[in-house]
Amino acid sequence: MRIVIIGSGVGGISFAEKYRSLCPDAQITLLTSENDGYYSRPLLSRGFSNDKIEQSIILKPFDKLRAENIDIISAAEVKAIHRADQTLAVSVPDQELLLPYDRLILAQGSAAFIPPPLEPYRDLFFCLNNLVDLKKLRRFRQGFLDQNRRPAWAIIGGGLIGCELASDLAVAGDPVTLYHAMGRLMERQLVTEDSVTLLNVLKGSGVKVLLNQAVQGFSRQGEKVCVNTEAAVEFDALIVACGFKPRTELAEQAGLEISRGIKVNQQLQTTDEHIYALGDVAELPNGKLYAFILPIRNQALWLAGFLAGHEKEAWQPPAFAPKAKVHGFEAVHPYFF
Repeated sequence: MRIVIIGSGVGGISFAEKYRSLCPDAQITLLTSENDGYYSRPLLSRGFSNDKIEQSIILKPFDKLRAENIDIISAAEVKAIHRADQTLAVSVPDQELLLPYDRLILAQGSAAFIPPPLEPYRDLFFCLNNLVDLKKLRRFRQGFLDQNRRPAWAIIGGGLIGCELASDLAVAGDPVTLYHAMGRLMERQLVTEDSVTLLNVLKGSGVKVLLNQAVQGFSRQGEKVCVNTEAAVEFDALIVACGFKPRTELAEQAGLEISRGIKVNQQLQTTDEHIYALGDVAELPNGKLYAFILPIRNQALWLAGFLAGHEKEAWQPPAFAPKAKVHGFEAVHPYFF
């Protein structure tokens, strides 16, 4: 059996390791655009209060996974899925590959969502979606610290990611202003009472929180960048943290059915019987995307067992309780999902 996996997040790696343990003779190839190894993506938002994050975030180097007889092809870009002959067109540095598969696992995760009105200003702001992004942000910040200065940040988006980032930068000692379009923070995950608590915690850590903000765009003023609402306010740097967008483009180009994510059945199978999806990209029949570590890992382990012939029942989401990694904040009520 030739298994090809796209994506080196918790879904792709957990599936690869589990399937290898169940099927020692299978040929397993994992394709990833990453170079840094398998790392903990949830720790990205703690990337400023932890000086050694670039080392501690790595869970396994790719060479250690290769030693487990998992063929990792890093710095790879999958150009196309050719469903008719079950091959992938892959670009790696200085080489083009055509890889055959018997089963293809789509586990590419998600990209940062950029609201369309902000797209024209892409060169004026940062995002935080992977370790490359974090390293870029840390290098930028270090330039100020080397001059015994603290950069002033604006974060656009008061959802989960924006609040976690604002909290960590503030705890690390930087001035932070958080802009949010809605009237309360994390309104998609928290009841009103917990939103109020979160607001007070962030304010207590030094974050300036601005609610009901209609950000119209950004501009540059010399070395500063401006957030344009009713008036332009200057900052050293901007971070757009407005949620995530599942990476469905490859599946759509291949003619698979997509909606918010790649549509799968309760066996995580797409509209092509040879292709499965899991994690952020997989949209279950109930319309939900289970974009949290525990259910993603659960999907990966279940799918490995299913394809190895050990699982007979359909996948069911486990009980899980997501939590915001905001310093000093604990929600009283369960999160919405």
